[in-house]
Amino acid sequence: MKLFRTADLLRHLKYFFIIATLLYVGFTVEVMGVQPADTLSRQLDEIVVTARKPNEDIIPAQTLSGDELHRLNSNSVADALRYFSGVQVKDYGGVGGIKTVNIRSMGTNHTGVVYDGVELGNAQNGQIDLGQFSLDNIEAISLYNGQKSEILQPAKDFGSAGTIYMRTRTPVLREGESYHARATMRAGSFDLLNPSALIELRLSRRVTASLSAEWVNSSGKYKFRYRRVNPAGELAYDTTAVRQNGDINATRLELNTYGSLPNGSWTAKVYNYNSERGVPGAIVNNVWRRGERIWDTNSFMQGQYTGYFGRFSTLNTFKYAFYRTHYVNNDDKQVKIDNLYKQKEVYISSANEYEITGRWRASAGYDFLWNSLDADVYGFVKPDRISQFLSVATALDLDRFKMQASALGTFIHDRIKGQQAPADRHVLSPAVYMNGYPLSNRDFSIRVFYKKSFRMPTFNDLYYADMGNSQLSPERVTQYNVGLLYDHTASSSFITAARVSADAYYNRVKDKIVAYPKGQQFRWTMLNLGLVDIRGVDLTGLITLNPWNDLYLTLRGQYTFQRAIDITNPADNYYRDQIPYIPRHSGAAVANAQWRGWSLNYSWIYVGERYNQQENIRYNYTQPWYTSDISVSKDFTIRKVSLRGLLEINNLLSQDYDVILNYPMPKRNYRFTLTVEI
Repeated sequence: MKLFRTADLLRHLKYFFIIATLLYVGFTVEVMGVQPADTLSRQLDEIVVTARKPNEDIIPAQTLSGDELHRLNSNSVADALRYFSGVQVKDYGGVGGIKTVNIRSMGTNHTGVVYDGVELGNAQNGQIDLGQFSLDNIEAISLYNGQKSEILQPAKDFGSAGTIYMRTRTPVLREGESYHARATMRAGSFDLLNPSALIELRLSRRVTASLSAEWVNSSGKYKFRYRRVNPAGELAYDTTAVRQNGDINATRLELNTYGSLPNGSWTAKVYNYNSERGVPGAIVNNVWRRGERIWDTNSFMQGQYTGYFGRFSTLNTFKYAFYRTHYVNNDDKQVKIDNLYKQKEVYISSANEYEITGRWRASAGYDFLWNSLDADVYGFVKPDRISQFLSVATALDLDRFKMQASALGTFIHDRIKGQQAPADRHVLSPAVYMNGYPLSNRDFSIRVFYKKSFRMPTFNDLYYADMGNSQLSPERVTQYNVGLLYDHTASSSFITAARVSADAYYNRVKDKIVAYPKGQQFRWTMLNLGLVDIRGVDLTGLITLNPWNDLYLTLRGQYTFQRAIDITNPADNYYRDQIPYIPRHSGAAVANAQWRGWSLNYSWIYVGERYNQQENIRYNYTQPWYTSDISVSKDFTIRKVSLRGLLEINNLLSQDYDVILNYPMPKRNYRFTLTVEI
């Protein structure tokens, strides 16, 4: 088995030479010794990032954390991401509905999702269902366009066009405390029962652990009205019914262990998610009952070690994952299907950083990833893939000017059963980021970045039944971004914090993988046909007011404009039309008031007009929608036991809308939460 071809390595070595030379010079210096103060400051910088001090970053992040995150009317991570600019969430409705995220119209597969430092993966379809991740144990969610500011990261993390980082709660135990426990009960519309529990333990002076468990059960039944009008303006059908086959029964169990060392730290995680859920399907021609069901098992274990030895730092990661999906379709009017899919994943990473000077750092990383897919489908080729990632990066900090550059080489080797495997693939992905502070108070910054990235065809794209095309090329993205940021914090004033951010960007997606009809049977295959031109503007704003001692007001807003057009072929009817489901205008606003343990939160989300097919014609028009959500909570203490009661009303005005055509969303619904902490 050839993991690398000599010709490929020689072809790409020239791109790595300059940065790799910096590493060579650095590693010849003695790296062992006591951890200096400046290394400690780098660790604190990372903490500051999650505390929303983006002006310290080359690449500022959009972040929701702590109480601010949990005050939002959100059931899952996907729901919370709706409040970030430049994000489109595909939501198929209900508690158990699939939810995927698209950043700046580049496609779901170009979005990396990192859970506690390790990227989640799905080699079968390349998508992560964020509806499976509860907010119950999530401390912070961050979104980076391009890549994270830190160059000490796994090589694979340099590869995504945008990345979502989810961080679970780390145990914080005071001196003398041996444990901390929290229990939560949620109940609400759609027969929802959602208990969860978290216990944090001090196992020794240097080791802590947390165990989180959750159960979600819901019938998924909700009333809806669905009205369709044909292009002539005539009523096609008017449905008023109850959503069926949207039930879910899911459990999540997660064990985290944290340890400190004299020169570093380590973490370990074991995760298991099991669910049985119905697939309610699309409402077409007044048919709203479906016979599709899915059983999911997602299990993985992962660990990380971070070490600091003088000027040298190292980050080493391991992960093993097993995913099992059982899909059944018992619809009488469709072909009966009963298929079982099994995925395995092994991931090993080593990233290393050296501080050449106090202002100049360089890093290199190597990742190994193995994926396999098996299915009980006749003639299935059972593919497996070996992916290798080699990264080099450098970062320069001149106080009022910061720069980061990286290059990622990706080498892919596929094997399939009974057929000739496609040729090995190799792709180079460079990136350059710069950030400057023209004012002495550092409240104002200007940033620019350029990045190339790609996404490999998934196993479904390459090998799925009759549609797969093993000759597909990687889908490539080029990104350009110019941004401005004003971020001011005052210790005591009427306006305690103010933040305004604006970004203008241009993205081009080349060799976009699309389904294309072939032959007289109107069967489909996957081809590299797509070329998409994306221009957009993201605006975000945040202000915190303190009118008097006990009252705090926070206002957050975001707006996104996107022109994402198909420029593949001038002969197409949809040439220069907006691509499906991408609105030109979208936005969100959140207002929060806190007073003596009380909290009142109002959120508003707007998505403008869209088209559900490639042609921007009246028949494919999907009307805009907006929702209003409101919640009120109260914190109180009884005999050293902390309690919080939370009442949420979602879709306050009971709007009829759908995010995806023919998948109606719930009307007004309620949820009550009681949390007890000791």
